[in-house]
Amino acid sequence: MASAENKESASPTARMVAEVARTMRVQRGWTQEQEGQELGCSAAAVSAMETCAQPASDAMLVELARVLGNGTGIFMTARRYMRMERLPEQFQDYALLEQAALSLQLFASNVIHGLFQTEAYARALIGGGYPPLSDERVEELVQLRMERTALFGRDPLPMIEIIIDESVLHRVIGGEEVMREQLLHLVECARRRNVTLLVLPLDAGKYGEYDGGRGSMSLLETPAHEHLVYLEPQDESLLISDPAKVSIYAQRYAKIRSQALGPRESLDLIKRLAGVVE
Repeated sequence: MASAENKESASPTARMVAEVARTMRVQRGWTQEQEGQELGCSAAAVSAMETCAQPASDAMLVELARVLGNGTGIFMTARRYMRMERLPEQFQDYALLEQAALSLQLFASNVIHGLFQTEAYARALIGGGYPPLSDERVEELVQLRMERTALFGRDPLPMIEIIIDESVLHRVIGGEEVMREQLLHLVECARRRNVTLLVLPLDAGKYGEYDGGRGSMSLLETPAHEHLVYLEPQDESLLISDPAKVSIYAQRYAKIRSQALGPRESLDLIKRLAGVVE
């Protein structure tokens, strides 16, 4: 809904889109009504977009690219950044890095990692969190989370390894059917040629060595071959680039990996928990 509050809170990308779109419209000699006819919307909607009373939606950005873009790609680039700006603030910087990563090494100690979640699992997890979110915001975050999975089929394919603490597989989120669907989804993910899925068993610490106690982490290699670590404790975020610190996390990840089940054993365990009979 268009509002004065939106004008004050509009993101830098939304403001850039408004200015560029208005400039391109004026250069063509169009009124807002004429542009609205080309876009398939009202003159009021064009005015709201240009004043940031109602920043351009994802669908409007696609139409702006078609009608005004002239092959420049500016509105599609803006679309990408506006999607990122709708993510939780603490996740935005990492989200861009994740989508471009050459490789990811992930350890999930509490819940299934976002890249591997089903829509139903994500909806239950996001919708059941605290503080409670509006239904509209829950759906927006679920769809944004699902869009992250495009990474799996990106060219070039990133190499992805994930270690899941077995306790996560036993923790039912959203009900038994939602959880079974999630486990079956993990089985399908594990069959991707660029994915290695490992399970850290519940008895990993019975001999006195357990390196998964400090929580989840994501290790990432950028296209420039930089190695980074991302942590997200209690809705805060920490992106670590210092080589010495990254090295410690990489070594800790290697220790966790050494205590995990192998790929085949891990897959068999997930199938068994999902009730798959072969």
